[in-house]
Amino acid sequence: MTWPYRWEAVMVSNKVLKRAGGLAALALVVFAAGAEAKPAKCFASDDGYFDCDFEMTDSAGSFTIEGPGVTYILLVDSPGYASGFVNLGNRNISLAGTYVRERDDPACWANAETETKICAW
Repeated sequence: MTWPYRWEAVMVSNKVLKRAGGLAALALVVFAAGAEAKPAKCFASDDGYFDCDFEMTDSAGSFTIEGPGVTYILLVDSPGYASGFVNLGNRNISLAGTYVRERDDPACWANAETETKICAW
């Protein structure tokens, strides 16, 4: 291989690296924006319907919804199953039982043990 061919390979590699760096920066911006809380309409058995802020907290589907005076947290343990917590001010309180994602309305998670439901649309 002669000198010009090696130089072209280096130039191509630099172009690829620049393009990859640009895509990585774009992905960082998109994912950072995705982590922000978004306005939503929520429902909880104890609180009824209320306006809330919805925020995904991990790639498994865990989320937090914050409404007036209450925050609900669902941590996905395995696909379709989650542990629930409520925060009424200064600490998270574990909710009994397991929340299961509803097939008819995937925005809702129901707990058969306590007959409660948490939804975010």
